[in-house]
Amino acid sequence: MKKLWPLLLLFAAACKQKEYNADLLVKNAVVYTVDSAFTTANAFVVAAGKIVAVGDLATLQDKYLAREVVDAKGKSVYPGFIDAHAHFLEYGLGLVQLDLKGLKSWNELIDTVKAYAERTPDGWIIGNGWDQNLWTGKQFPDKAKLDSLFPVRPVILHRVDGHAVIANQAALNIAGIKPGQIVNGGQVETVNGKLTGILVDNAVGLVTRKIPDPTDQLIQNALLSAQSNCFAVGLTTVDDCGLPYTMVSTIAELQHKGALKMRLYVMLADRQENYDYLFKRGVFKTPGLDVRAFKVYADGALGSRGACLLKPYNDKKNWNGFLLSSQKHFEEVAKMIAEKGFQMCTHAIGDSANRVILKTYASVLKGKNDRRWRIEHSQVVSPDDINKFGQYNIIPSVQPTHATSDMEWAGQRLGSQRLKSAYAYKQLLQQNGWMPLGTDFPVENISPFYTFYAAVVRKNLKGLPANGFQPENALSRDEALKGMTIWAAKANFEEKEKGSIEVGKYADFIITDQDLMKVNASALPKVNVLKTYINGEKVYERK
Repeated sequence: MKKLWPLLLLFAAACKQKEYNADLLVKNAVVYTVDSAFTTANAFVVAAGKIVAVGDLATLQDKYLAREVVDAKGKSVYPGFIDAHAHFLEYGLGLVQLDLKGLKSWNELIDTVKAYAERTPDGWIIGNGWDQNLWTGKQFPDKAKLDSLFPVRPVILHRVDGHAVIANQAALNIAGIKPGQIVNGGQVETVNGKLTGILVDNAVGLVTRKIPDPTDQLIQNALLSAQSNCFAVGLTTVDDCGLPYTMVSTIAELQHKGALKMRLYVMLADRQENYDYLFKRGVFKTPGLDVRAFKVYADGALGSRGACLLKPYNDKKNWNGFLLSSQKHFEEVAKMIAEKGFQMCTHAIGDSANRVILKTYASVLKGKNDRRWRIEHSQVVSPDDINKFGQYNIIPSVQPTHATSDMEWAGQRLGSQRLKSAYAYKQLLQQNGWMPLGTDFPVENISPFYTFYAAVVRKNLKGLPANGFQPENALSRDEALKGMTIWAAKANFEEKEKGSIEVGKYADFIITDQDLMKVNASALPKVNVLKTYINGEKVYERK
């Protein structure tokens, strides 16, 4: 026995050493790696937060012994979803504000505001999500009822697209807004010489700048609440479009403490102080936070008729919408961003706005390049302009649920002919051979499964229209999955660290209850996330 004892110790030491060569083994899965060959596997191994091996279970078990084993029991595994265009902080703040989405009439909205005011008797009443296109007549409301209910307390209610509000007279008084006031890149609506309370695009800021800033604690709560909801739908990275530079340190600190685990790709807003900040310090990059881009607004939204069109709106004669800044501003900003080596991401909805930005980009990019400058939304593009995306490697960053949300009224704004070149995702994809997808939440629902469904099926959640909205522009399931993973990562210059389940990349992945690639199309919006992992750490499990 004495002679065997050293051998037993050596064997025990060897076993112990083998125990520590992996942290996590995922087995018995249908792993969609989303690698360049779009291969599948049945297992992979994680160590120190990264993928170290992908392949056949028997082979991996011979080489690795992990502290933790996850038996997927035949369920599907995907890279963590990346939302290439959203408003993460705004969504979080909206969770503690008044939710007006889906209300079917102005009267229903008024009742909702009254109930909210009774529950929260102090401070500004701030709401989000109303949409007059859901109401009979589809007309913008008037503030008269808000004035009678709240003669002193300020009220501001944001339209679903975030590009228009209705404010009561108390809020207008605080902002000093008068009838007939002219705002560049915005509109203060009046009827018969009187304010209606409707403010569009740049006019909105006249009021919002008067609202007290949220406290640090409220911002922290908002970020963590947004994170929780995003993890539940399989999001592991979110592009937050248009933050102030002051949020960078707030986010970084929360991530450093381990409270905020969501990875964020942050675009700073088009303001001089943000340019000064990033140009001075350079790209801000940590495993959880990437700040290298600027978000610029070319025009407003189609629903509030702020999108800038080449020809007048079909339902408003002699009205083309407007640009939110001068063409000179866009040219100066593009030149400045290019010289400093950063990414420019510009919101453009209307065909005129898209043309202006495409030409502006072209003048700076000068042909093929790898700057990955993006046009966010690329919603209505003239057939004469679409080839510029490919000619200058300009990336269309689109949100498929916009098509299925807007389809019932977009034709009224655009007319049937112009509608044909709107929401043209397949045509846009063909320009560069890849395209990132997002939601634009809180404008749309945060669910990537709705994104997938809208992209592939081109129907709303009621299953309409029966044959899909402009089905010639539907994406394949492979393309939709890539748009939510590897292509979204590429749009962020992050394709070497995330977006697929490959060796060397972060172990960000999800397990779903149904197979996105095979389940019946009508069931796609009902797919659920069972577990979400970041760095191989479970951050969500469905109860």
